[in-house]
Amino acid sequence: MFNSTNFPKPTLISVNGVELEVFEAGRENAGKPIVLCHGWPEHAFSWRHQMDALAAAGYHVIVPNQRGYGNSSRPTEVTDYDIEHLSGDLVALLDHYGYEDATFVGHDWGAFVVWGLTLLHPNRVNKVINLSLPYQERGEKPWIEFMEEILGGNFYFVHFNRQPGVADAVFEDNTYRFLRNLYRKNEPLRAPEPGMALINLANAETPLGEPVMSESELAVYVSAFETSGFSGSINWYRNLDRNWHLLAEVNPIIQQPTLMIYGDRDMVAKSENLTKFVPNVEVVNLDCGHWIQEEKPEESNKAILRWLEQQNSI
Repeated sequence: MFNSTNFPKPTLISVNGVELEVFEAGRENAGKPIVLCHGWPEHAFSWRHQMDALAAAGYHVIVPNQRGYGNSSRPTEVTDYDIEHLSGDLVALLDHYGYEDATFVGHDWGAFVVWGLTLLHPNRVNKVINLSLPYQERGEKPWIEFMEEILGGNFYFVHFNRQPGVADAVFEDNTYRFLRNLYRKNEPLRAPEPGMALINLANAETPLGEPVMSESELAVYVSAFETSGFSGSINWYRNLDRNWHLLAEVNPIIQQPTLMIYGDRDMVAKSENLTKFVPNVEVVNLDCGHWIQEEKPEESNKAILRWLEQQNSI
């Protein structure tokens, strides 16, 4: 199993006007691509427990640091992080390897990108596996506008949009403390608190709860964000209303076979209407918090591999 000392060396690949830092396993398994998409504030390293298992099962495992993360490009324009650009990077990555389609796996924001990719480029996605974040219904109002009405200006999605640069600077001044306090089992992302909970995490001196990873593993994240900063990755949030408009004319139904994995202790709400928009979905619930594939790696791998084997036998 990969760890902080033997994680694969990356390759910088030019796609869609940017360079992506890409990690691989199972290159010998050409023809069975599976692309793993991290969330925020994560890194390709978040899939270290899955890469070997998927490669051993016969997959060519492709794990990019998406734009804004790690040593991948960090464009300065906020709109360069909208769903068209993020999904376009993944399509171009398939073109680079010569693949018509692939299975895509996403966690957190990576799941949002995989949902959007599947809507915008359905012929490039053969199966979907998403963790934590279910399909997001588009609704009648843009997402940030809706969240501001319901949750107020201190909710971090809204705060990132209405006060650009503020959270970025706090996280960059307290990178180790913020990530150490965020990556806790069961309770890392609690409901919003006065003063914006995530900024409070950056200022909290005492860790809250049991850590998800070792100090050496955490150091990979800290080093990456000390180099990249946080603005590129937070710009994903700053495109949510833009994404709402970009998806206006897209067929909202996802027909691909889909596995949805929830953490029962995750603050991200489970969807009550998932089968309405994703009719061919199977749902798995694990007893964990938000960082599902890191907190419960063996259980996550078992669920993913069982489902893939089942789908391949159909």
